[in-house]
Amino acid sequence: MEWVEKLKARLQLPLPGPAAHESLRATPVGQPMPDFGHRLPPKPGGVLILLYEEDGVVKFPLTKRQEYPGAHSGQISFPGGKAEPGESGIQTALREAHEEIGVGLAGIEVLGTLTNFFVIPSNFMVTPVVAYSPVVPAFVRSEYEVARILTCRVSDLLKEDAVTESEILAAGKIRMLAPHFELEGEMVWGATAMMLNEFRLVWRDVVG
Repeated sequence: MEWVEKLKARLQLPLPGPAAHESLRATPVGQPMPDFGHRLPPKPGGVLILLYEEDGVVKFPLTKRQEYPGAHSGQISFPGGKAEPGESGIQTALREAHEEIGVGLAGIEVLGTLTNFFVIPSNFMVTPVVAYSPVVPAFVRSEYEVARILTCRVSDLLKEDAVTESEILAAGKIRMLAPHFELEGEMVWGATAMMLNEFRLVWRDVVG
């Protein structure tokens, strides 16, 4: 695939980085940003942006988390999570994708990584890993962790109205003005949207 080689080459060049993240950052309405008061260094983690073609359309999966007592309950996210001892960000992203959405790892090609991203509420330093599957993955969700798997079109990120802004209630109590993507009928905001925006800018350079 020509775009695969172009994307791999683009990921070796300087990345948009924090500027791409900040333009999608949600901000509190009528109050300062909460102080999460982290005392420990960030925990390492990895997420996977897994690209594949289906009927000539480039797609990638996102997950809708199950409801649970925590900062990211019910949110849309990339497959991914916390690193196990000795794992790299790439190893974490691939393992977590296998565990959460059943992705078989044979044949998957890692193309590169985006800028490491600090997830403030949960104190994680995340490596966003970009990879390519030459076949359409046979997704199987982890019922414990994943409520729904979204299969999103990369082309939807490039639409003129791809990013909109809405007021939301984060964690059931904090009013936030949230720039977001709407993909497969779901609002994608917060850390996932910020990382996705960096990928969107890189993808623009690839497709012209």
